[in-house]
Amino acid sequence: MLDQQTIATVQSTIPLLAATGPKLTAHFYDRMFTHNPELKDIFNMSNQRNGDQRQALFDAICAYAGNLENLAALLPAVERIAQKHTSFNIQPEQYQIVGTHLLATLDEMFSPGQEVLDAWGKAYGVLADVFIQREGQIYQESATGDGGWRDRRAFRIVKKQPQSDIISSFILAPVDGGKVVDFKPGQYLAVYINDDGLEHQEIRQYSLTAAPNGEYYRIAVKREDRGLVSNYLHQKAQEGDVIDIAPPHGDFFLDVAPTTPVALISAGVGQTPMLGMLNTLYAKRHQAEVHWLHAAENGQVHAFADEVAAIAAEMPNLSRHVWYREPGKDDVAGRDYQSQGLMDLGALRATLVNPQMHYYFCGPVGFMQFVAKQLLEMGVDAERMHYECFGPHKVL
Repeated sequence: MLDQQTIATVQSTIPLLAATGPKLTAHFYDRMFTHNPELKDIFNMSNQRNGDQRQALFDAICAYAGNLENLAALLPAVERIAQKHTSFNIQPEQYQIVGTHLLATLDEMFSPGQEVLDAWGKAYGVLADVFIQREGQIYQESATGDGGWRDRRAFRIVKKQPQSDIISSFILAPVDGGKVVDFKPGQYLAVYINDDGLEHQEIRQYSLTAAPNGEYYRIAVKREDRGLVSNYLHQKAQEGDVIDIAPPHGDFFLDVAPTTPVALISAGVGQTPMLGMLNTLYAKRHQAEVHWLHAAENGQVHAFADEVAAIAAEMPNLSRHVWYREPGKDDVAGRDYQSQGLMDLGALRATLVNPQMHYYFCGPVGFMQFVAKQLLEMGVDAERMHYECFGPHKVL
């Protein structure tokens, strides 16, 4: 535990950190990658270039400094980050590297004096120990589960299938022929890509879209215009290729009783974790009502429509509603979609407002903010709203 003097010293620097903003973390990352370029094989360098990771780290540093006397408030964030870290195979010794560059950054940017640097060193050490302990537990859980493993495991692409103009699914089976550990619906796989056409090893997380089956995994990948890995998987990866994968991870997952009503709300490729949840609810013959609410630009980019329709045909407690923002000339209202424009949950208020219902949603940040606002206006408690951001986390 930290003493009061250390806490007070660290918190006295908060105004300085706030005034500096993400320039602080930009300096940190530039310094770390200069001295430890091997870490470029772990970090998503695209998120470095667009500033998302720098902003996320800055927010995390400020949140930690402001909650040194109430570390319990940070536990949800710790769990989210620890799950991501273990998918990257982060090791305890790497925390020492990060701590060294964090303190050096504070010294180089502010020259705050040894007392402040010592206080931040103690504070960082406490946080690092929290992560190391939790990540050790996650590694152990992944390795000891039936069909589990630690670090990476070789998987073969046994099926690659276009699901829309921009989304393809990949069925992955272990090369060793063994079982694969179960996962919680909504979790993701970390895919490790090493290719001569890439400057660094690239690691990306993709949601699991099928129910756990012990034999294989299925992920879905949206082709991004500048996405190094998504374009590699869409354009270069073929059935029969072998890639390394970390065990399933993630703190966003479906966790409800069989009698709990559920709403699965998504836009675009945000439907992928929802699809894993839906397939699991279907496989377990969920007893309560389930609502599938999805928004897409049009039918050309609307993935998995036939799969969801097939589930609905056999799942009488499932209702579907799809919005197309700009339907294409071949899209038919009532067959392909029910409403045109943005997702309007108010039109479904009579069926969606239920004090027992839990709401899971995923999609672009602006979409999720829009959904959260509508749900709050309908009187839904924040505790029954669950969401995931792809990439660095953002608070809605």
